[in-house]
Order: sequence, then structure tokens, then C-alpha cells
Amino acid sequence: MKNLLFAILLALSCLVGTAQGMIHPVLTGDYPDPSVLRDGDDYYMTHSTFQYKPGFLIWHSTDLVNWEPLVRVLPATSGDVWAPDLIKCNGKYYIYYPANGTNYVMWAENIGGPWSEPIDLHLQGIDPGHVQGSDGSRWLHTSGGYVVRLSDDGLRAVGEQKHVYEGWKYPESWQTECFCLESPKLTYHDGWYYLTSAQGGTAGPATSHMVVTARSLSPTGPWENSPYNPIVHTASADETWWSRGHGTLVEGPDGQWWVFYHGYRKGYHTLGRQTLMEPIEWTADGWFKAAANVPTLSPTHQADLSDSFMSGKLGWQWTFWKEYPMDALHWSRKGLGIDGRGNKPGDGRVMLTIPTDTSYEATIDLAIPRHGSSGLLLFYNEKGFAGLTLDRNTLTVYRNAGDQETMPNRMGNRVSVRLTNRCNRMTLSVSRDGRRTWQVVASNIDVSQLHHNRLGSFLSLRLALLANGSGRTTLSHFTYRGL
Repeated sequence: MKNLLFAILLALSCLVGTAQGMIHPVLTGDYPDPSVLRDGDDYYMTHSTFQYKPGFLIWHSTDLVNWEPLVRVLPATSGDVWAPDLIKCNGKYYIYYPANGTNYVMWAENIGGPWSEPIDLHLQGIDPGHVQGSDGSRWLHTSGGYVVRLSDDGLRAVGEQKHVYEGWKYPESWQTECFCLESPKLTYHDGWYYLTSAQGGTAGPATSHMVVTARSLSPTGPWENSPYNPIVHTASADETWWSRGHGTLVEGPDGQWWVFYHGYRKGYHTLGRQTLMEPIEWTADGWFKAAANVPTLSPTHQADLSDSFMSGKLGWQWTFWKEYPMDALHWSRKGLGIDGRGNKPGDGRVMLTIPTDTSYEATIDLAIPRHGSSGLLLFYNEKGFAGLTLDRNTLTVYRNAGDQETMPNRMGNRVSVRLTNRCNRMTLSVSRDGRRTWQVVASNIDVSQLHHNRLGSFLSLRLALLANGSGRTTLSHFTYRGL
């Protein structure tokens, strides 16, 4: 009876927040800073990459509701790769993005590639936003209200960055993280250029982030702030979605306009910033605002994260932490072999995927190397992780990076590991008979504090497969399911 009561209370604790009408989750899990491109009847979207590699996974949709992964276009780069702008101009595709204290551009003739190597624009600021004037001139806006002219091919800056926009002054009584004028995204509609920006800070208090807009008859200003600001804003910590901001406008296939942005689900900062959308409507005086009376969209379809590791190539769902070690990956009939490195999760070879549910279960079959260890964890960064690692002699449970417990490994060198996360409470189990029976190793591990407001860096708590040591870990039959 006690266990049943605990299970009921745990399930109820997952039901946080209040109803927020008209907000539709597009991609659940850590998909921040969405940039959405309409290209005829097709839509493409990509997100921030940070230090996960390979980067810039491009998604494809024809209805703005169901999205499928298409291609990754940034194999490897150094430093944090932040909010991109995916655009099409003069028949070519471009991604403008900040990293390493500057801004870059990549381009392609086809959205599926091949894509060019990154080209350094030698520009300061973050969150670039591209716009083309009616005369064909090309401009790039960046954070803080700056703009610079680009060459006709969009591959270099022409002249100096100029300050052209001050942002929108929100009430002093609002609780925000910082003013942080960021994320300039440009839209041309009925003779006006609309500069849609983020303010208030990305994380911090629930009411921090927001979407504001201004308009001009020129792509460089002067800019007039909207009387309907903020377009998007979390007004109270009672709401389901916190820190909503970083908006991009897009017209749907039926003529309905939408604003795409990101937000944290209340109680689940561990999942990162999720891609959301809500409808907007154009007013008689040429502005836009949150819309009413728009039919609720059908539930979104999200691609399956499970992987047999028998395809002979890296699945779309996988990235590596701070590296893209293709020479360390080896496919065979037994699965995927990964050459290890380091001697603990913080310096090991870490392959990650993004959980998409508040409660979920992941399992993996591991062949443990003679000289090394393998594991299944929840990984934020080198200073924040929890999970299970095994070598041929010992089994180690990490409740956090600095809190670990070691015990004898009685499973042998071939073992199945199961990680269950129910509302930020993790249970770890092992099996050596093909998953027919499971032995619980540790339970009720609290991972709720492994997120940006505690650890910084704007990351998320991701499922991680670990390879340590000088040997080769073999992975097979990874499964993921929401609970």
C-alpha cells in the first residue's frame, strides 16, 4: 500500500502548472533558439548547438506541426555555437551564427548539403538576424540593437556595425534576469520590416524572457516599438511554460501566422528550453499580436530516439560532448564500438541524445572492455551528471559528479543497463539475462537541480552513453520510451 501511495503521489507531482491556451509544444526536449524558414510548401528549422557536435540538425515539415530530422550540417567547430538564423536568399541557403566571440556564415545550394565551411564575418554580438532590403541590399542585425551591411553574396561584412535600436522599455516592477536585448529576427510584411527581439534574459525567474517587436519602412530603421508589446511573456510562475522568448515569425500553409519561440516547462529546467509556437494575428493598424479563436493543433509527432546501432552510420539523434570523434567509432555486426578515453564521466567519451518526456526509460546493452569502463548516465556537463558506470570488476553509482558509490560488478562483461527517470527521480537497474529480469542498483536519485540556473551554460540534462579507458566499449539495442 505504501508503494502504491508513493507512485500515485509521484505521478501527481508531474502535473505541474496551469493551462495556457494557444501554446503548442513543437519539439519537446532541449531545442532552444528556434530559427524557422519557409521555402515554398516546405518548412525548415534549426536550433542552438552549444558544445554538442555535430551541430545544426535541420528539421523538415510541411504543416508546422509534424517535424522530421533531415540533416546535420556542422560537423565540428570549437566553442559554444549559439542562436542561428536559417534563411534563403537569392536561391541559396545560409546559416548565420555566433561562436568564439565572432559571427560566422555557412551556405549551400541545397538544404541537404553539401554545406560550405564556416566563414568568419569578424563581427561582434550574438543571435544574428538577416534581412534583404527592397533594393537587394543585405543586412545583418545582432544583439544590442546593432546592424551591419553585408556583401551581395552575404559572405562578408561591408562597413562598420551601427547601433539602430534601443529595445522596448518594460515596467521596472517586472522580475527579469537582465535587459539583454537579443535575438533580432526580421520579417517583411505589407511594406513594413518587423524587428522581433528577445528581452529579459533567457533563464532566471519564470517571468524573465519575452518577445517584443518594432517596425520600420527600412531594414535598418528608425524603429517604432509595437503598442502590443510584449507579444509573448510569462506573466506568472503559476503558468506551465516559463521564460518564454526568442521569437521567429512564420506564415503557415493555410495563411495563419505563428510565432515560434522557446520556454522551460515548470519544474523541468533539466529538459532545457523547448520549442513552442502560438498563433498571432495582424491588426488593422499593421501590427501583430497574440491571436484568439484559432483551432487547437493536433498532437505533434516526435521522431523515435531508439537505435539498434546496426545501420553503419551515426544516427541523427546522437551528438558528442565537445568533440566529433568519427575515427573512434567502429560499426560491426555486434553494434557500435567506441574507443574510450579518460577514466571518469567528466573526462570520458560521452555520446548524448535529448530526452523528450518528463518521465522516460532508456536501456542499453553494453560489452565492457578489458581496459576501461562503460556507462549510462544523465549528463549536463563535467560538473553535473548522475548514472551508472561499470568496468569488469566494479560498478559505480553517481548521484552527482562528486557523490559516488562503488560496489562489486557481479554482472560480468556483457550487461544491460536501464535508467528510469520519473519526474526527475532516477532509478538504475542492471540485467545479465537479456532483460528478462532486472536488479535495482539505486533508486530515488534526485536530478532536479542539474540545470542552467544551478550550473550555467544554457544546457540540458541529456541521456549519455559513456566510454572510458583505453579499450573499446560496444553498444547495441538502445531503446527509449516515454512513461
